[in-house]
Amino acid sequence: MSKNIFVGLFAAVLVVVLGTAACTSQAASNIGSTTQTIIVAPDTAEPVSPISEVLPASEVVLPNGEAATPVSEAIIAPVENLAMGLSADEAAALIFMIEDEKLARDVYNVLAVTWNIQIFQNIVKSEQTHIDQLSQLLTTYSLLNPTQAPGVFTDPKLQELYNTLITQGNKSLNDAIKVGGAIEEIDILDLQTRLAQTDNADIQLVYNNLLNGSYNHLKSFSNTLSTQGGEIYSPQYLAVEQYQTILSSTQGKGTGQGKATPKP
Repeated sequence: MSKNIFVGLFAAVLVVVLGTAACTSQAASNIGSTTQTIIVAPDTAEPVSPISEVLPASEVVLPNGEAATPVSEAIIAPVENLAMGLSADEAAALIFMIEDEKLARDVYNVLAVTWNIQIFQNIVKSEQTHIDQLSQLLTTYSLLNPTQAPGVFTDPKLQELYNTLITQGNKSLNDAIKVGGAIEEIDILDLQTRLAQTDNADIQLVYNNLLNGSYNHLKSFSNTLSTQGGEIYSPQYLAVEQYQTILSSTQGKGTGQGKATPKP
C-alpha cells in the first residue's frame, strides 16, 4: 500500500470517529435538556395567617412550669393509648386553636370595656362557646389544656399578637372594630389550615362550627365599621376574593351589632 493511500484511509477513519463523538455529545446534551426542572415562583402567594406556622408539633409549649415541653412527652404519649388515634400535628393544632380562640375572647373583653360597644359584648359569648367546644376535645383526647389567665398565653406569638391588638384597639373606635375584623380573618386562616390536617370527624365538626362563627363575626365587624364608623372595611389578611365571598354568603347575617355608648 502506498503512502498516499494509507494517509487517505487514516483521514477517513478519523473523520468517522470525530463525527461519532460529536453526535454522542449532542445526544447527551439533548438528554440533559429534557430532564432539566425549572421552578417558577408564583406571582402571588396564598394568604396566610401571621401566626399559622408559629409552633410545629415538635415545639409545642405547655404550662407545666418548664420553658419548653417536648411534644413527645406532653402530647404523643397519652395519645398513643387512645383507640381513635391522633397525630402529633392534630394534637398541636387543638392546643394552638384553643389559645387562638381565647385571644379573641380576651381582646373583645378588653375592648368592650374600653369602648362600651355591644358588638364586642355579644361576640365574647360566642368565643367562649368556641373555647368550650375545643376544651371538650382536649378532654376527649387526654390533652392538657394550655389556657391561663386573661391576656396570658403559652404561645409567644399569640402573646405578642394580643399585646399588639390591645394597643391598636385602644386608639379609636374604628381601630377597635378593625382589630375585631383582623382577629376573625386570622381565625379563618388558622382554622382552614388545621381543618385540612385532620380526618377526625369530631374535630372537623368543631372546626367547621368555629369557621361559620368567624364568617359571621367578620361580616358583623365589616357592617359595624360601615354603619357606625363611616368607613369601608378592607381585608387585612384574607384575599379580596375570599373576603367578598364571605360577605355575600347566605350562612348567617352576622351577629353582635350594636351602637357604641359614649364613655363617661
